[in-house]
Amino acid sequence: MRLLIVEDETVAARGLERKLRTILGSRIQSLKIEKTLIGSECFIQDSAIDVLFLDLDLNGDDGFLLLEEAVAGSFHTIVVSANTDRAVEAFDYGVVDFVPKPVTEERLRRAIDRLTSGPEKGIKYLSVREDDRVRLIPLSKVLYLEGDDNYVQIHCRDGAKFKHRKTLDSLERLLADAYLRIHRGYLVAATEVHSIRVASGGKYTLVLPGSIELPVSRSFYARMKQIEDSHPA
Repeated sequence: MRLLIVEDETVAARGLERKLRTILGSRIQSLKIEKTLIGSECFIQDSAIDVLFLDLDLNGDDGFLLLEEAVAGSFHTIVVSANTDRAVEAFDYGVVDFVPKPVTEERLRRAIDRLTSGPEKGIKYLSVREDDRVRLIPLSKVLYLEGDDNYVQIHCRDGAKFKHRKTLDSLERLLADAYLRIHRGYLVAATEVHSIRVASGGKYTLVLPGSIELPVSRSFYARMKQIEDSHPA
């Protein structure tokens, strides 16, 4: 893992580094500490990272300014902050976890575990970078997501499309049960998964509003059929 710690207090930053090295050991490929908002923004632009550990109070600067850009990136973010009153807001932006200060190794370990198991709370926004700004897209407006190599195409209910830098696999973990993986290339809003059309040749199709048709994998169809059979009308 390539890690970035954004923390303006040297003692806190070094303490977090020690705990991460204890928990992750040889899984850490690189670890960088930045103390300022500007420095961390520059580092993120120039360097690839996997996980950002972000404090929200950076010498008077608001870490949320970085968080808005971070959630549009291809990496995950864990907030480490004493400002617990902002935890709900942080989860709305799609952070993996919010670890309150003072940080214990046990609590940090749970946050690391969520990177692979997925967060428990739903998020409200997806963020996409557009030129020199970040657009926040309410999840309620997103109909489905389509995998496109290392990017994801966001398809909104009004027909708008946006490119997101996270992979479909990472978004599947982040969105939990709100979106279902109907196919290796598609995540669809769970509220729109009603009936699946069986076509000739053993192919399956999901029809969405606007006459949009998406392919359905055999494994997903089998799971849906099993659930349907276990809950007869």
